Amino acid sequence: MSEQAPEEVLRIEGIAKRYGAVTALRHVSLRLQRGEVLGLIGDNGAGKSTLIKIITGFIQPDDGKIFLHGNEVKLRSVPYARSLGIETVYQDLALVNELSVYHNMFLKRERLFGYVPLLNNAAMRREAREHLAQLGINLPSVDTEVAKLSGGQRQAVAIARAVSSNAKILLLDEPLAAMGAREGAQILDLIRSLKRKGVSVIMIGHNYVQVLEVCDRINLLQRGEITYDKPVTQNSLEEINEIVMREYRTAAQ
Repeated sequence: MSEQAPEEVLRIEGIAKRYGAVTALRHVSLRLQRGEVLGLIGDNGAGKSTLIKIITGFIQPDDGKIFLHGNEVKLRSVPYARSLGIETVYQDLALVNELSVYHNMFLKRERLFGYVPLLNNAAMRREAREHLAQLGINLPSVDTEVAKLSGGQRQAVAIARAVSSNAKILLLDEPLAAMGAREGAQILDLIRSLKRKGVSVIMIGHNYVQVLEVCDRINLLQRGEITYDKPVTQNSLEEINEIVMREYRTAAQ
């Protein structure tokens, strides 16, 4: 019996984005399968943030097509992209330090008592604990203020909040930035847990060792183009470093 082909959840074809005379993206094509972790790497200014903002519906491309589960879509806004199961966790995490974990988990989608404009804190506490437990995230208490959490714990809360809204595609912008080895390992474990649950992840990273450790495939974005697309099993840290250094040498000439 032949193996079933992996389900493609996202496909981008020929995406381009220009800002006046500056071309941020030129004919970018990208694919993502169900439960796949795709590492998106590249130097600052290569176009990674622009591409992520297009996928999340924050900005519109000038050219190209986007397909979700084989159907062409126009990601006209962030709320619309979220309604289709696309969530993003940026570096700033968008958490409110003065609020508790559970209040952050339900920020802008608070649980109320029916039609009465009163917060159902008990329901939000219960659901927050359930979401965190499902992802294997251990915190002192969902009542803890986010300001009192470590960097890794805050990152975990932001990821859990995104996934709890039924995200099928999760975009992570530098989720391991400025973290120690122990906290970084915990976030890598969390990403693996998402993969097992069938969530597809695009992870922007600068630490190639960590990217190779958790990702299934690597895309290198250079000067607004995808110049490298290989499964992790077919590449190495030395190969990626050589490609990046070749670009530096070319730019310096």
